[in-house]
Amino acid sequence: MKSEEPVEQKYIARNKKAWHDYDILEKVEAGIQLIGSEVKSIRQGGLNLADCYAQCDNGEIHILHLHIAPYGRSGMFVPDAYRKRKLLLHRRDIARLSQEVDRKQLTIIPLSVYFKKHWVKVELGLCRGRKKFDKRQKIAEKESRRRIDKLLKNRM
Repeated sequence: MKSEEPVEQKYIARNKKAWHDYDILEKVEAGIQLIGSEVKSIRQGGLNLADCYAQCDNGEIHILHLHIAPYGRSGMFVPDAYRKRKLLLHRRDIARLSQEVDRKQLTIIPLSVYFKKHWVKVELGLCRGRKKFDKRQKIAEKESRRRIDKLLKNRM
């Protein structure tokens, strides 16, 4: 038996806005179906997660509005930067996620994109949108925690 070594993950992009706008209930790792020149572009950092989301269609999950910049030396065939890309998950995971989305009115948001070994992976979050007052309340709680920590630090 081989010893289990920790797998190195190199983060490419993180969706920081998702942590502010949504309550993340669950995280799932998925592969993404890409064309070769897209992988080269991702390695150069040409990926943008802003305003993208995933959607369940006919037993498949696709990621929409994910911007991957065209690779400079890709030749004649240049894929659309905003094309719909298929996510690679097990059928039971797809079924469970689609049921959760339909039943509880949730959204699937990509939280981060990273390399795991040599594969491009997407971390998806099953999310519930926050209202404006929830965002304000979260910010107020964070600030109060900072003040308390600062006071306790100065006290010691």
